[in-house]
Amino acid sequence: MNTEVIVVGAGPTGLMLAAELGLAGIDTVVLDRLAEPTGQSKAGSLQPRSAEVLDLRGLLDHLSEADRSRPGGHFAGLPVALDNTPWQTRHPNPVTLPQVALERLLADRLAELGVPVLRGHELVDLTQDDDGVTAGTRGPDGESRLRGRYLVGCDGAHSSVRKLAGFAFPGKAGTMSAVAADIEFAATSDLVPTGQRFFGDYMRRGGGYWTLLHPLGDGAYRMIFGNAERRDRHAPVTDAEVQAALHTVYGPETTLARIRHASRFSDANRQVERYRSDRVLLAGDAAHIHLPAGGQGVNLGLQDAFNLGWKLAAQLRGWASDGLLDTYHDERHPVGARVLRNAAAQSVFMGIGEGTEVAALREVVTELVTTPDGNRYISGMMSALDLRYDMPDAPAHELLGRRMPDVDLVTDAGPTRFSRLAGHGGGVLLDLGAGIGPAASAQLGGRVGVVPAEPVPGVDASAVLVRPDGHVCWAGDDVADGLDRALARWFGQPAR
Repeated sequence: MNTEVIVVGAGPTGLMLAAELGLAGIDTVVLDRLAEPTGQSKAGSLQPRSAEVLDLRGLLDHLSEADRSRPGGHFAGLPVALDNTPWQTRHPNPVTLPQVALERLLADRLAELGVPVLRGHELVDLTQDDDGVTAGTRGPDGESRLRGRYLVGCDGAHSSVRKLAGFAFPGKAGTMSAVAADIEFAATSDLVPTGQRFFGDYMRRGGGYWTLLHPLGDGAYRMIFGNAERRDRHAPVTDAEVQAALHTVYGPETTLARIRHASRFSDANRQVERYRSDRVLLAGDAAHIHLPAGGQGVNLGLQDAFNLGWKLAAQLRGWASDGLLDTYHDERHPVGARVLRNAAAQSVFMGIGEGTEVAALREVVTELVTTPDGNRYISGMMSALDLRYDMPDAPAHELLGRRMPDVDLVTDAGPTRFSRLAGHGGGVLLDLGAGIGPAASAQLGGRVGVVPAEPVPGVDASAVLVRPDGHVCWAGDDVADGLDRALARWFGQPAR
C-alpha cells in the first residue's frame, strides 16, 4: 500500500495530525497497535490554548461532554487558581474532558475526511531512503508493508518509531512511580470530593501518599496517587494497592468497588534532540515525556500536531519555502523543553518531595502566584497562551509570533470572529484598512484568504497575516515593509 504520510499512533496527537493533513488533502493512513481504544480517561482536561486550537477548526462546539465550569487552572496543586483572562481568550478556564472523548471527536473528524485508521496494526520495522519511508507492520491478517513519503511517530512515551529510527532520547530516568486509575466506589467518606471544584482542591496528602481524586461523571472517579514505594511499570495495578491509598488518605469507610482502567507512570523527564530525522518525524509523547503535572501532556501533543500538519502538507504539495519543515523542530523543541522544566519543578511541590524545606518553598511560591504579575506569568506558561514563535525578517509588532486573538470582526459578509475564518486550514490575511484586495490570495494559489474587515479595537495594525496554526507572522500598517517576504516565507512563492 502506498500513501503520502504514515501516522503511527491513534492517540490525540496522531489523530489531530491526521485531521490536519486530511483537511489539506494529503493522503494519510493512521496505524495503531491496539485493536480498539482503551477507554481510560488519561488526560482530564484541555488547556485554554488547546481549546482555541479546536475552535479554529470548528471542533470545539461538537464536544457535548465538555465542562467549562471548573474555575481556573493550577500549578502543582497550589491553592491559587490561575487566571487566564489577561491573555485575551474566549476560553479562560480549562475544559474538563476525558481523553477518550477527545479521541472520539477526532476519530469522527477523520471519518468525515476519509482518513483511514488501521487498528490492530503494530509497527515492527521501518527503513527510509531519499524518496520515502517503508513501514513493516503486523496486523490481523499477518505482516504487510506500507510505503509513505513521510512517517510521523505519535506513538507515545515508549515509541516504536523513536527506537526504530534511532532517535537519541536523553534526560532523567524516573525516580518514583505512580498510578492513574478510573475507579468506582462502594462507599465514600466526606473527604471524597463531589462536583466540580478548583483542581487544587482535589489534592490531598497523608500517610506518605500524595493523591488527586476527582469525579468523571457516570459514577466514576479519576484517581492519581503515589508514595515512596517504587514498582515495576509493567506490573498490573491491583485492587489492594488502590484500596490502601484510599483508606490511608480518605478514611477506612472509603471502599473500592472496581477499577475500570489503570496504568502506571513516573517522573521520567526526557526529550529527543531533534524532532526530525530526514523523512521521519516525532510528535507528542514520542518526542518528550514528563511528569503529567498540570494537564500539559495532551495539550503539548495537540499543539505539536497543529504546528506540524500544515508545514508537512506544504512540503508534500511542493510550495514550502526552503527550511519550512525544519521550523517544526525549531519552534516546538523549545516549547517542549519549557514544559519539561516546569513539570520537574511542579514535582517538588506536589508532595513527591516532602519535608520542612518543601513546605517552605510551597508557601513562598504560593505567595508569588497570588500576585497579579506572578499569576499572569504562571497562567500564560501553563495554558500556552503566552507562546511566541520567532518570526525572522519581519518588522517588530506586539502581535508578531503570538496567537491571533479570537477578535470580533465586521466583514463584507457580516459580523464574525477570527476563529470562524480559519476552519479551512489555510492562512488568513486580515485587511483592516490597508486596501490589499484579493490579488494576493490568487497569486498564492488560494493558500491565503484575504478578508477585508473594519478596524478592530486593540489591534494596532491595518493588516495582519496569520499562519494556519493561528500564529501571526506579519502585522503592521505599511504593507510594503516585509509583507511580501512573510508571504513567501510561510506560504511559498507567488504562482507565475
